[in-house]
Amino acid sequence: MTVKLTALSAVGSLVWGTLLAAMRVSPVPLMRGFGTFYVNVVRNIPLTVIILFSSLGLADIFGATMGSDDFAVQGFRLAVLGLAGYTAAFVCEAIRSGINTVPMGQAEAARAIGLSFTQTLTLVVLPQAFRSVIGPLANVLIALTKNTTVAAAIGVAEAAYLMKTMIENEAQTLLIGAVFAFGFVVLTLPTGLILGWLGKRLAVKR
Repeated sequence: MTVKLTALSAVGSLVWGTLLAAMRVSPVPLMRGFGTFYVNVVRNIPLTVIILFSSLGLADIFGATMGSDDFAVQGFRLAVLGLAGYTAAFVCEAIRSGINTVPMGQAEAARAIGLSFTQTLTLVVLPQAFRSVIGPLANVLIALTKNTTVAAAIGVAEAAYLMKTMIENEAQTLLIGAVFAFGFVVLTLPTGLILGWLGKRLAVKR
């Protein structure tokens, strides 16, 4: 469950975070304002509050079923939505920092040959930006993996929820805690090493 939460939330946050980064560098003031407002607000709200709002607000108050009548499925999908929405703010800032490393002359040259803002961003700027922020994005992914434990607050049976249940049943707090801590190390350490190596290999040479 932890791996599923991480994988789906990572994809969602990468897509939404990239769109937010595009908004933040957009020439349209309204889009820049929305992107700035979203990032500054969301990253300063505790993740637990966002997850609880996803469950209590969207499901209980607004009746969002997330395409299923099964409570467990609803909880899982709402957790993915909350995690993706929260992590996207950090993905956005990582990508925006990568965009700022691309020389301004390249964007100006792209516009000079007739490319639109969208074409310049997708064909010239973002490919280089992504290559320069693989390391920071790896840190965001590792943080996301650990943040999935917050989903236990709305009853999603991921690692923290299972650990709590096992401790209540077995009363072996130290041993069970050590096993789950090791499990998270197994999940996050290879991710950091592989993406760190990939970031160095694909780094743009200036």
